Amino acid sequence: MLKDLRIKNFTIIDDLSIGFEPGLNILTGETGAGKSIIVDALGLLIGGKASQDMIKTGRKEAHIEAFFDNIDHPLLGELSIECDSGIILRRTLTVQGKVKTYINDTAVSLQTLSSIGSSLIDLHGQHEHQGLLKKDSHMSFIDNYGNLAGSLAPVQVLHNEIAALKNAAAAMKERMRERAQRIEFLRFQISEIDSSRLKDGEKAVIEEERSILLNLSKLKESSEVAYELLYEAEGSCIEKLGRAKSKIGDISQIDRDAADILRNLESAIPLIEEASMMLRNLKETYDIDPQKLGELDERLEVIKRLERKYGEGERGILMFRNRAAEELENLERIEEQLESLESTLESKHAFLASVAEELSEKRHAVAQKLEPMIMGELKELGFQKAVFVIDIKKKDYITATGLDDVEFLFSANPGEPPRALSKVASGGELSRIMLALKCIGIKSGAEPPPEIAESLNRTLIFDEVDAGIGGVTARHVGKRLKKIAESGQVLCITHLPQIAALAAHHLKVAKVMDENMVVVDVTTLSGKEQLDEIARMLSGRITEGSIKHAGELLGLANK
Repeated sequence: MLKDLRIKNFTIIDDLSIGFEPGLNILTGETGAGKSIIVDALGLLIGGKASQDMIKTGRKEAHIEAFFDNIDHPLLGELSIECDSGIILRRTLTVQGKVKTYINDTAVSLQTLSSIGSSLIDLHGQHEHQGLLKKDSHMSFIDNYGNLAGSLAPVQVLHNEIAALKNAAAAMKERMRERAQRIEFLRFQISEIDSSRLKDGEKAVIEEERSILLNLSKLKESSEVAYELLYEAEGSCIEKLGRAKSKIGDISQIDRDAADILRNLESAIPLIEEASMMLRNLKETYDIDPQKLGELDERLEVIKRLERKYGEGERGILMFRNRAAEELENLERIEEQLESLESTLESKHAFLASVAEELSEKRHAVAQKLEPMIMGELKELGFQKAVFVIDIKKKDYITATGLDDVEFLFSANPGEPPRALSKVASGGELSRIMLALKCIGIKSGAEPPPEIAESLNRTLIFDEVDAGIGGVTARHVGKRLKKIAESGQVLCITHLPQIAALAAHHLKVAKVMDENMVVVDVTTLSGKEQLDEIARMLSGRITEGSIKHAGELLGLANK
């Protein structure tokens, strides 16, 4: 429930604090006193559009802050925002165009503020009822009231699945038209790769062997010199090691400490001999073979050409070959796949038609139940001769919402056939139709639909929902508002004394001059003050007759 609202530096409001109570809160006052400004301020807390023009002239910032006594809000738990003492929503506008939003002093995004605010406030301003002019909202109302979400879900799922299958079938048919040419091309690519007998790592081996052939002269010269130094030339390494071994052997006969040196030399000589033999064999392979180099160049060019066409490296080429083979197999089996796909589509179409028909039957049943309830509410709201029809027509095709085209039809005058709301309903009539839809769940005594049940947990705000009515009709509208307020908090701006007399908490909004400056003031009325205000609303001024009439209205309200 909304407990307190503070507005600072907003349009013509300097600094205003308002307290609200449970039940029906009525705001009255002269036209232009600032009542709708209060509603606009609350609208900003549910994501309403803001502009710099809303900031009071000469001020740098405007602040809107509302306190709700809700202490258990699941959305705040998800955001790790504590609400043990309630919820404070705050929005700040600056002349630089910046917007700051907070929940319980924690900075949040405007989207988050809007989400939380919308779960606490249900605002029906002077133009909110325009949503009734959209046919989509009519179907949503039927589905919500009838708890048809479980019946609608399979329709939506099947419709989306069928759409995806249709796209797949269309793509498959397009491929079939190009299939012959594509199959021939894929076979050529696979054949070209297979005929190359490509091996993984082959390119690196070829490049290494090619590098050797290009440097044969240098390799042959270096290997021959190394072999002579190690083994073959006079004074070679192996010859000098032999002489060194003999001398150290003589030393070890006298000094035993030389024995380790001798053993190391004895171990080294066989290793050097073995290295010399390996080097001799290696140098003998370094024979210039121009034909071999040409063969390697030709093979390397084959691999590079395949790389340019199919991918980097042997692995990339072979992966391309495998993908091409898979696509070729699919193309060769495409008729079989398309036949299977069309069979699946046919069965899903049949199932969709079945569940859509079932949903349609349920909508008709809900509509038959709702029509007399709405008609009863409209009569209570002053439409004694009005006709309200929930028109459900079948479409030629099934959409994600089924096969129904739902539209509310209305006629306020006897003898006139019911037609679309957009063509026959005035603003005031739309407001009362909206109010009737809000009331049906309460009046029926049945479990209200989710949309209404959710609304009853919020603070409902009606800004001049009584526009264009008066007399007995105004009395009926007031009774409906009061009935709604029995289940939750309602804020209503009105110019009608019949409605104001029903207030559980009456607030008067007025503009007063203070030191050459306009100040908006809100006063809580009770007793004589409330009597005087209702008398003023009755005749425009307080007279003995208007006071008497006001007393009668308050007396009826108390009953």
